[in-house]
Amino acid sequence: MTRAKVTIPYLMDKKAKHEQISMMTCYDYPMALLQEQAGIDIILCGDSLGMTVYGYDGTLPVTMDMMVVHSAAVKRGAPTAFVIGDMPFLSYQVSPQEAVRNAGRLMQEANVDCIKLEGGTVMAETVKCIVNAGIPVMGHLGLTPQSTSALGGFKAQGRSAEAAYRIIEDAALLEAVGACSILLEAIPPEVAKIITAKSKVPVISIGAGIHCDGQLLIVHDMLGFFDRFVPKFVKKYANVNGVILAALNQYKDEVEKGVFPAKEHCYGMPAEEISKLSDMMKG
Repeated sequence: MTRAKVTIPYLMDKKAKHEQISMMTCYDYPMALLQEQAGIDIILCGDSLGMTVYGYDGTLPVTMDMMVVHSAAVKRGAPTAFVIGDMPFLSYQVSPQEAVRNAGRLMQEANVDCIKLEGGTVMAETVKCIVNAGIPVMGHLGLTPQSTSALGGFKAQGRSAEAAYRIIEDAALLEAVGACSILLEAIPPEVAKIITAKSKVPVISIGAGIHCDGQLLIVHDMLGFFDRFVPKFVKKYANVNGVILAALNQYKDEVEKGVFPAKEHCYGMPAEEISKLSDMMKG
């Protein structure tokens, strides 16, 4: 039976009932189909596809066109999930007006349910403008991958009292200007607990501990499908790389030995047609 569409009121209700929200990244149609079948609540088409799909060192090379194409594929595969499209670098930092136009592209061309952007106080006016345009926004605080150069790399954030206080203030401000949810990345659980308790909107953790309203993992990380860099907070639920590599090795071996393709993998031709073809070739 097809589940009802996951909506903002549904997610708010889960928070009110203290029911955990499941969230996962996804970048293509086949994986979206599986996440839809698994009943994942929120699916984020994240700019992390720059690393997991395209092999870049970070998220900065990702463009709006890339995000629109991938987000649309995800939405087609997971129509009842709450699908969020990530706003890539420089798609929202230049001006609130440009941010609204780009967020509108994700809504109009990819049919997503929400957009996500990074930053707290400095992005408050931009978030407000996007929300006023009728576009739901998830805020993203803590380790913000688009700002890794300024942060000094992929490092945990909010580990001093001062830094933690700034993140707590940023979360409150994002909620005040209309963010429908907040993602906290790589911050101490104690800080995430404070933010979640104070917030009226769902707060999701990616490396922020157990006290949030839900959890997010990068699908390639949790499936063991991306081994170049695995954050401390990742739990591997499978080793897809090992399964795929074994299949590739077996295929190569069978091709080289002439084992594949076998008769059952070929299209047969009636004997009389073979004989007729033979006669035609003689002529």
